[in-house]
Amino acid sequence: MSVTAPIAAPDFDEVLGANGLPELRRQGLATLQVNLGKLCNQACHHCHVEAGPKRTEIMTRRTLERLDELVAASPDIDVVDLTGGAPELNPEFRWFVGRMRERGHRVIARCNLTVIFVEGQSDLPNFYSDQGVELVCSLPCYTAENVDQQRGKGVFQQSIDALKILNGKGYAMPGSSLSLDLVYNPGGAFLPPPQEELENKYREELRALFGIEFGRLLTITNMPIKRFAEQLQRWGDYQAYMELLVNHFNPSAVEDVMCRSMVSVGWDGVLYDCDFNQMLEIGAAGLEDRSTIWDIETFEDLVGSNIATAPHCFGCTAGAGSSCGGALA
Repeated sequence: MSVTAPIAAPDFDEVLGANGLPELRRQGLATLQVNLGKLCNQACHHCHVEAGPKRTEIMTRRTLERLDELVAASPDIDVVDLTGGAPELNPEFRWFVGRMRERGHRVIARCNLTVIFVEGQSDLPNFYSDQGVELVCSLPCYTAENVDQQRGKGVFQQSIDALKILNGKGYAMPGSSLSLDLVYNPGGAFLPPPQEELENKYREELRALFGIEFGRLLTITNMPIKRFAEQLQRWGDYQAYMELLVNHFNPSAVEDVMCRSMVSVGWDGVLYDCDFNQMLEIGAAGLEDRSTIWDIETFEDLVGSNIATAPHCFGCTAGAGSSCGGALA
């Protein structure tokens, strides 16, 4: 059973105002982020999606076909960012990637690495490379102990094996256009360290120990929602973590928060301002009559709309800031 953490933060919009900043609005629409379902071969402690092997929520072909129609009618969209769960476990993953690439869009797959060892998924490395899919891969540490503690026993070694396979396909290798970035999530109730400093350490360790190459390291703050919020409560750290986020509010991070230039679509076709709002079922602001992909004619109808905020928004604006593309400031 999910536990609802007590809210221990000021109103985010009021903090924006106190810092001379306007309420958040969607300024453009460069990125479409799609949650293909909550099914995953892992069940990580920090997962805000609460994904796992027993989840059954999966985006259907009908919903994906509607997304294809809307993307065709939305010329400003450049990036199609596919998430899960493990997005690859959606039976229509390959079809949808193919359609988006045919339309000329960049496609990002947020890959947990170990999915390529799931039965029936051994062709993924070839598929990724053939389609030019950009990979953003979870590796919350460069040590086995920390990764296995956060993601499950044996995950680190499988992740290393997967990275070697992907390097072998050309990903992140000199002269190759195939992009592979890694993602760091803190293992506890603290903010990520400086992104560049940690990236250098990752590169040094992974190259020296395993001969592994990658592009960038993206540091992402753990959001105090869902599974991570429950973990904070068990540790007795929820209040302290919220205070940490609020006390490290960084006005300079606000300008580039990801919700300003993207829209998030749930596995059932409901529209959200971001992936985190999606998991809390906080619908896109001001879209009461346009709440699903069947209620709009183009994604660009959403440009200029207000963005729904909540206490977890302090997670995206604390310290160096945080987004699906890593640190902001």
